[in-house]
Amino acid sequence: MNFERTPSQPPTIAPLPEGTVRPVFSVMIPTYNCSQYLVKTLRNVLAQDMGEALMQIEVIDDHSSDADVETLVRTIGNGRVKYFRQPKNVGSLRNFETCINRARGEYVHILHGDDMVHDGFYKEIEMLFEQFPTAGAAFTEFEYVNENDDFIKRDEQLLTAPGILKDWNLYIAKRQRIQPPAIVVKRSVYEHIGSFYAVHYGEDWEMWNRIANKYEVAHSPKALASYRSHNSNISTHSLLTGKNIKDINKVITIIQTYLPANKKRKIANEAKRNFATYYSHVAHRMYHDFNNQSAAITQARESLKMSINFTTVTLALKLYVKVAIGYKNLVGMSGLAPETNPHFTTAVQPMVA
Repeated sequence: MNFERTPSQPPTIAPLPEGTVRPVFSVMIPTYNCSQYLVKTLRNVLAQDMGEALMQIEVIDDHSSDADVETLVRTIGNGRVKYFRQPKNVGSLRNFETCINRARGEYVHILHGDDMVHDGFYKEIEMLFEQFPTAGAAFTEFEYVNENDDFIKRDEQLLTAPGILKDWNLYIAKRQRIQPPAIVVKRSVYEHIGSFYAVHYGEDWEMWNRIANKYEVAHSPKALASYRSHNSNISTHSLLTGKNIKDINKVITIIQTYLPANKKRKIANEAKRNFATYYSHVAHRMYHDFNNQSAAITQARESLKMSINFTTVTLALKLYVKVAIGYKNLVGMSGLAPETNPHFTTAVQPMVA
């Protein structure tokens, strides 16, 4: 059987063998060529270590080539953090699948190697699951930071106090509102619905929708996680070819299968409008911050294919005029490297009202 880097169906997550010693948390840290951030990620987790009986901590390395990750983990973890290296690079989806299969805890936290959690995160998540036992997943509020840990933004508040999110399956189907470091999922949920699949861009958004389709989701308004937005977590190929938008379109189609029949069309149209508007703005950022005319035009063109509305049409026309006259503003020509520009946050999914 040929190995699928992008599974066409959700990979099965098998239950743990009877008698397996179960900690409360499994903090599974997938990593690939992000060693410069992994040190801080590990230290953040270790600062909240509950002990081996309550918390499994393990780095799942997708065959990194930027550093000796095993030595780094051994040095920072001092024997507390386990290490597993893929025998070859298997891609992010399969690496997440490995994370879940190797997790022994009741609650699985897939904490990417360049993201962070803050003091009190695991205690808050534990409280959410205890207070709302019917929840299949729980997440805290979070913030976006750049490669220097500088604050970029925080999304609008969902709740003023911890609770179950009402009609969450309908809300999350319209827009991405969760980033991976903030959410923890019961292992039994993954055993029920499977692992990540279908796309490499937007795969997490599909997962949060799949969970919301079957389970309640609990939330805390405390911002206890940081999602790092930087140049190296942006897929250049996706931006150049418009694959990011094609993948999001595919996810929107999948999500329709999770929705009530009388809601599908309206929610799909709203989701397409939200994402198309966002990527229309991304087109201008590509033009000015990256000086990449080809990628900018691709993003504008694919945004129009996704949704023709006042914003996408207006921004596309403005971009085509800029290209025609060779316009560059001072910000775009300032020499500011994209990875140090806090306004370039292409990796962040849109939250458009």
